[in-house]
Amino acid sequence: MGNIFGKIFSITTFGESHGVAIGVTINGCPAGIPIDLDFIQSELSRRKPGQSKITTQRKEEDEVEILSGVFEGLSTGTPIGLLIRNKDQKSKDYSHIAEKFRPSHADYTYHEKYGVRDYRGGGRSSARETAARVAAGAVAKLMLKEFGMSFHAYVSQVGTLRLEKSYEQLDLSKTEDNAVRCPDPEMAQQMFDYIDDIRKSQDTVGGVVTGVIKGVPVGLGEPVFDKLHADLGKAMLSINAVKGFEYGSGFEGIKMKGSEHNDAFYVEDGAVKTKTNLSGGIQGGISNGQDIYFNVAFKPVATIMQDQASIDTQGNEVTVSGKGRHDPCVVPRAVPIVEAMAALVIADFYLIARTNKLRG
Repeated sequence: MGNIFGKIFSITTFGESHGVAIGVTINGCPAGIPIDLDFIQSELSRRKPGQSKITTQRKEEDEVEILSGVFEGLSTGTPIGLLIRNKDQKSKDYSHIAEKFRPSHADYTYHEKYGVRDYRGGGRSSARETAARVAAGAVAKLMLKEFGMSFHAYVSQVGTLRLEKSYEQLDLSKTEDNAVRCPDPEMAQQMFDYIDDIRKSQDTVGGVVTGVIKGVPVGLGEPVFDKLHADLGKAMLSINAVKGFEYGSGFEGIKMKGSEHNDAFYVEDGAVKTKTNLSGGIQGGISNGQDIYFNVAFKPVATIMQDQASIDTQGNEVTVSGKGRHDPCVVPRAVPIVEAMAALVIADFYLIARTNKLRG
């Protein structure tokens, strides 16, 4: 039913936006990995609502509980259960759309597919489900940290405001220094002001999150259908509000000639490297040891505080009024989600590669 992600390092998420809780079960995490609860909590705090005036004002502390799979701070090799209780539900904010379909939401498609839907905040289709992904991604990060890999994401565009610098020209340690999560202070302020203006006009705006994965070894990914970039694309496109994914040179690469685009190999200190990295660290669907970088495009949040024309479950024309607490721009809170999904993909491929090596 689409609730499971991954083959060896796999997760199953559960719960709804306004239910008792949301959570995740992680299968395949090797035994003996240090599981730092404070780190998992810090990752959730990066995603939680109510961080600033340019995010939804729902107040959830997103406190995580470890239910299983960890003993004395180490993973045991058994399923890891993580639970996050919902505490600030305001289901009455959604009673007005119980029989109405909100434009560009999952209301209509869920109704037609299942014949029933949880209209409270979108139920299972709510972006609140991504908190479970962030918790699982934190565990994947802890595992991969043991092998020298790290994950970084930041906001590189909001509406028409685009950061022209590459990730190599930025100090990614400054990403968390502002509410927008853009590591360029000047651009961050411009983005913040623009999002705030959008909020005041009762509208929403989209943007782009750039992801960077460092320390990935050569050989992750499969050469045909399970290409590394294909699974990264699926992971990112499974995030709520995502409309596009590109890696390496992406769509800009079509403007170049092959002689300009090819990444030439050389050897430095016994290690094979490339003089450029337009391939984005992946060639033939397999990691080549260079940094993996990609862009994820998010649409404007569908819920706007304006009246919109729509229909109800009987096909009658109705007006849908925006209520509740929603983000005017989702990208600042999407940064840890992008990192989490990238970590889940790499963790899975890393364990697949290790298993194949053992079989060989």
